[in-house]
Amino acid sequence: MGEAGKAAARRLASLPGALQAIYQPLAQEIEAQTAILGITLNDAFGEREAGRDEMAWHVVRLTVGEWERLTELVVGLQNVLSRFLYTSPVIVPVRRVAAGQFKSRAVVDNVKLYEFLDQILFRSKRRFALQLWLLVRASTLLRKDFKHTCREGALTLDSSEELWTRLDYYFHDFDLIAKETLLAFRTLLACQSPERVQELALDLRALLERGTRVSVSLSNQ
Repeated sequence: MGEAGKAAARRLASLPGALQAIYQPLAQEIEAQTAILGITLNDAFGEREAGRDEMAWHVVRLTVGEWERLTELVVGLQNVLSRFLYTSPVIVPVRRVAAGQFKSRAVVDNVKLYEFLDQILFRSKRRFALQLWLLVRASTLLRKDFKHTCREGALTLDSSEELWTRLDYYFHDFDLIAKETLLAFRTLLACQSPERVQELALDLRALLERGTRVSVSLSNQ
């Protein structure tokens, strides 16, 4: 790693105040929405364990909008990071994602493909781009599978262990994807020039504002 790369690594370890001010609002919003989604799903599991299947699925249906809102924010951040990756002036430190961390079959299969491809890529930007591809892909798959499982279960009021385990796995994996996305955000932010930091800040502000509009729209449905 050259001097510029070492400087970026030092910035990543502890973001300066100006970068932290850009990172923190979006990170807090994603973490807060993830916590709300987890609490709501826990309520649904509690209703199911109490034998109140209809109420359990009513609560699950409430989480669909929360999941959609969070996905829009997380995928939006992933897309912003992809746009800024190739103009980063220094080598980007890469943190590998491991298949053993995940539980849902579709995500595990995609992470295994990522792990294979990561072994044959040597340029750090390409490896980072591959990681972003994985994060977007996993977010999209989890959104699709969660909505499908919710529709399937709500129609029949399914209380089977298999189906509810799927819901648990989907949330577990999405929580990890959100955390990995924030780590990627922190990494890329530390590698930007001051000029690019300002451009990135504008894109992130627009993303947060768009997320607020999506939140209001979904809450009124």
